[in-house]
Amino acid sequence: YGSSFESAGPGGPQWNYSGAAPGFEEVDFSQLFGQRGERGFEGGFPDFFEQILGGAAGAGAAGQGRQRRRPPMRGADLQHSIEVPFQTAVTGGETRLTVRRPSGKTESISVKIPAGIESGKKIRVRGQGEPSPGGGTPGDILITVQVKPHATITRQGADLTIPVPITVAEAALGAKVDVPTPKGTITLTIPPGTSSGKRLRVKGHGVQSSPPGDLYAEMRIVMPAELDERSQELLREFNERNAQQPRGDLRW
Repeated sequence: YGSSFESAGPGGPQWNYSGAAPGFEEVDFSQLFGQRGERGFEGGFPDFFEQILGGAAGAGAAGQGRQRRRPPMRGADLQHSIEVPFQTAVTGGETRLTVRRPSGKTESISVKIPAGIESGKKIRVRGQGEPSPGGGTPGDILITVQVKPHATITRQGADLTIPVPITVAEAALGAKVDVPTPKGTITLTIPPGTSSGKRLRVKGHGVQSSPPGDLYAEMRIVMPAELDERSQELLREFNERNAQQPRGDLRW
């Protein structure tokens, strides 16, 4: 291989860099890593890497020995139930709830009732439950809602049905009547010849949820309890002049 190399002798090849090309200098590896005896490293390369890797492994083992601190336990939730008026469930609103604390004291808190809530639904009031035993986050209050029924108005989903009593003359001749709704009183036009049970739709005047429901005004013809002789004569004349067969399609 030339004069830059010598043949291998006992103990392995002997490298000689004395014949290196111009521009290169002889390098003594013991100067780079520090002199630690004749071999340059105490224990040689294996001991050197073992010292490095062993230190890293020891640091990792120490880290695994540390335990993470657990956060404080959250406070317990409280269960309550309330009854809200039909109108409040339809339009939304606010009510008060009295809560008894573990100390024995009572506290009145405000509860927002969302429009459109139904019986059996729950409202969560955050942060008003029992305190955390370790100073952490307090629990919540879970409130089960019961909606009080209305005397005459019924509800199906977001739609409302209200019965509207009208007279015989209003049903026959037509009229304008005032009807209460969740958004205030409106004037409803009854067309002539309206039959009992006819439903008139008022869009957007039902449950005030998002989107709002509709209101259905159901006509109910109210007959007078008593008729004098003249009224009876007029009705007989009316019946003769307006012959009808309302039960013509009635079959078994």
